[in-house]
Amino acid sequence: MRNIVYIHQQALQPTNRLLSIPLLFYWNEHLMKVQKNDKVTISYIGKLENGTIFQTATESDPLPVTVGNLDIPPTLEQALIGMSAGEQKLVRLEPDEGYGPRRKDLLQTLKRNTISDQMSPQVGMILSLKVEKDGQEHHVPATVVEVGNDTVVVDYNHPLAGHNLIYDITLISIEKVTQ
Repeated sequence: MRNIVYIHQQALQPTNRLLSIPLLFYWNEHLMKVQKNDKVTISYIGKLENGTIFQTATESDPLPVTVGNLDIPPTLEQALIGMSAGEQKLVRLEPDEGYGPRRKDLLQTLKRNTISDQMSPQVGMILSLKVEKDGQEHHVPATVVEVGNDTVVVDYNHPLAGHNLIYDITLISIEKVTQ
């Protein structure tokens, strides 16, 4: 996107008459830098350190972000500051800023007969289990991590918990917000 700005500069002629000379400047979006409160759109690829892609936002379906609203993790937001449209950055998030550390207290050993008789649990399978919290029953996803003869160990941690997350972000556009 290009905006054209006309600025008139006054110049003295040899006859001491003032002339107004229009100067044409192209204010290119690529020259603008992201600042706090700007509305931006980004595309990104979220990967684990082993290269496994866990999430994407494409240029045709980008993520809108208002810088400073903490719509995204602070490290990603800080990486946007000073970027220009079209610029790309690689940003690494520690587990604490992503999905948290893996918590051992979120592993639970269940008796195999508490799981449906019609199901044969396999490692990696995600089950929807009923959990009671504050007197209310909730369905919570749990990943099967171990299967024994009489027991099944499930993990209630988010699958990305404990992982460093790598984001390859591209700034698509910047909208300056005047206050």
